[in-house]
Amino acid sequence: MLTASGLSRSYGPRTLFEDVTLELSAGRRIALVGGNGTGKTSLIEILVGDADPDTGSITKPRDMVLGYLPQDLVDTATGSVMEEVLAGAGALSKLSDRMRELEALMGDPDANQDKVLAEYGDVQGRFEAMGGYALEADAHKVLAGLGFKPDAAANPVHELSGGWRMRVALARLLLAKPDILILDEPTNHLDVDSVAWLEQQLANWPGALLFVSHDRDFIDAVANRVVELAEGTSLEYTGGFAEFVVQREERLQRIEAAAARQAREVARVEKFVDRFRYKATKARQVQSRIKTLEKLEKIEVPTRKELVARFAFPEPPRSSRTVAEFHNATVGYDAGVPVVSDVSLAIERGQTVALVGPNGGGKTTLLKLILGELESSSGSAALGNNVTIATFHQHQADSLDLDKMVIEAFSGGIDAGKRNLRTVLGSFGFPGDAADRYIRDLSGGERTRLALARTMIEPVNLLVLDEPTNHLDLPSCDVLEDALTAYPGTVLLVTHDRHLIRNVADALVEVRDGRATWHDGVPDEVLTPADPAKVFSGRGLSADASESRPTKRSGGETRVEQRRETAQSRQASADLRKRVKKLEKDLEIAEAKVAALHEQLADPDIYDKPEDVHRLATQHEEAKDLAARLTDQWAVAAEDLEAADDD
Repeated sequence: MLTASGLSRSYGPRTLFEDVTLELSAGRRIALVGGNGTGKTSLIEILVGDADPDTGSITKPRDMVLGYLPQDLVDTATGSVMEEVLAGAGALSKLSDRMRELEALMGDPDANQDKVLAEYGDVQGRFEAMGGYALEADAHKVLAGLGFKPDAAANPVHELSGGWRMRVALARLLLAKPDILILDEPTNHLDVDSVAWLEQQLANWPGALLFVSHDRDFIDAVANRVVELAEGTSLEYTGGFAEFVVQREERLQRIEAAAARQAREVARVEKFVDRFRYKATKARQVQSRIKTLEKLEKIEVPTRKELVARFAFPEPPRSSRTVAEFHNATVGYDAGVPVVSDVSLAIERGQTVALVGPNGGGKTTLLKLILGELESSSGSAALGNNVTIATFHQHQADSLDLDKMVIEAFSGGIDAGKRNLRTVLGSFGFPGDAADRYIRDLSGGERTRLALARTMIEPVNLLVLDEPTNHLDLPSCDVLEDALTAYPGTVLLVTHDRHLIRNVADALVEVRDGRATWHDGVPDEVLTPADPAKVFSGRGLSADASESRPTKRSGGETRVEQRRETAQSRQASADLRKRVKKLEKDLEIAEAKVAALHEQLADPDIYDKPEDVHRLATQHEEAKDLAARLTDQWAVAAEDLEAADDD
């Protein structure tokens, strides 16, 4: 167990957090959330020993093993993928190395063979007892779950891209199974398949787990507690992300209500003081009330700092009905080795289409093909008439000029027209003086948000976004979701954030095993496979592009109106689901109270005290009534949820 008590951290005059207390013990799977700049990474660095707190302490057993995956990996690996992953197995890896050394000594005529054989038998016995012979098979399973192909295990780590090296580091940690596992944005470099697989592994993690993530689905699937860094300290909530949102809102409402009651009481006392301040007969009462006001500890209402954006994009130039079309297109990087083959599909004006599938499957390749950055080896890929494009790629924030202010980087080269660019920039989370900060002073998430704002403000009719949520905090992801909902053009989106896909996408293109399959809507079996290791087999695409097009929109709704209605419907289902879960918990508590009171009433000794019997009987009836009411409310909410899901 690791226990942190009273931690604080400041940078110059700015206090990130203080009096943070945290307990990491077996079975506790904690999601650490908070806005950019609240100190999540700083807190993690303190917990893993890479930084010291200004105040506070950390206690942990000497033999405790801690594993840590940072956002930015300092990679020193020199071996193959398999060698690096197996090296994380700790004691087993050392036993394996010693067995190889002893096997070499068996062929040495100068070695004491009796001694070598005796030690080999001992080492081999311990290796087998600890499951060593299954170690390499387990490593292959972990690597496969994280998207590595079987033959990739022999590849040198130093030849891999940064994202794949991060996966190797994660695989090493998962195989090592440390007592405490700390992960900082582990899903940033994963595809939806690998995220779903990782969810299954971490949801059953036997040790303690602390992780930072902006992925609501991932938090809900893994966490049984949420710790929020807010208001300069830490606040812990029980449950996943959905429960956290409900409990946080209830807490804020309680504080606001208490502050309102206190304000009314203060106003009443001040009125008394003002009325009788100069009346001699009331002097003692006046002084008493003045002292009471002076000693009163004012209830501070937390500020709701979530970014709430409202967007009004200018209408982009109208494109042709078909914005992008692939017809029997085949493309690859090496001659004769296609990445995707025989792709036939069409994207129509006003749609938001998400490309999903394993990394390396061809999602980015298809984007490059339609953007003209690659040529097809057969077939064709073409944009429609009057299509104008703005693109965002994963590392776009790195190209920002650090010596410029936010407003300069945002407004450069834009024809503002009648728009106030500071107002628009405020919608993306840079209000007032924040627009005059230098880019070098922004966090990684803030730079990503600025790069997104710069991309999306262009008056174009096609947005191409490749992993836009990496390094964003949860409020910033909400800003992106709102912006995509309001955007009047067409969007091609590559992201592993399933919450974002569900709320903005009209259709999916599943890119897997060299094929691209169109899916109307957002089918859960594609977005989150029941068995992530199992390859989903969807319907094949017809060679006729017209057959692969999605169904036409019906009615006179605009795209934005339809998407808002869809988002509202999904939000209503989410709210109902939260209500059902809360009612289930309340009902469980109520039924437990009924059972406890029933047990007390069943005790013969209680009837020697008639007043206690009366009190317990009254409480028992009240508890039963409450349980009955909650049961009725739960039944209604469950029916409403079932009806909403059917719709």
